[in-house]
Amino acid sequence: MTGLTGTASAEYTDAQITTYIEAHPLLDELGSEPYSWDSSTEPPTQDENTDWIPTYDLNAAAADIWQERASALAARFDFSADGGNYSRSQAFEQYMKQARYYNSRRSARVALSIQWPPENTNEPVPTWVGNLAEPD
Repeated sequence: MTGLTGTASAEYTDAQITTYIEAHPLLDELGSEPYSWDSSTEPPTQDENTDWIPTYDLNAAAADIWQERASALAARFDFSADGGNYSRSQAFEQYMKQARYYNSRRSARVALSIQWPPENTNEPVPTWVGNLAEPD
């Protein structure tokens, strides 16, 4: 997936990779969320869903790792010395290409949008004009 080498010489441990993967949970095959919100507490807390089958977006995790690896190389620059040309920025560009590759293969996300004002209501809808002078 990523070559598993971290910055210049470090390697990612299993625990680090697990952390990246667990940061991107998905709905399982039954449509269950990994957690639910308990609104009986203040502030609301997350409760673990014990029926959830662990399902993760591995492409999103890989994209995060490639972006982290690229950030370690962001300061590299190209230069010429002793008759040679050194293109050190190419590694950063290649890492970012890999990050874009995996980001483009992430699981689709859904956002709920709520229409306002709601249609077919008999209640008056408040009007607000942003640049209207306020009453004194």
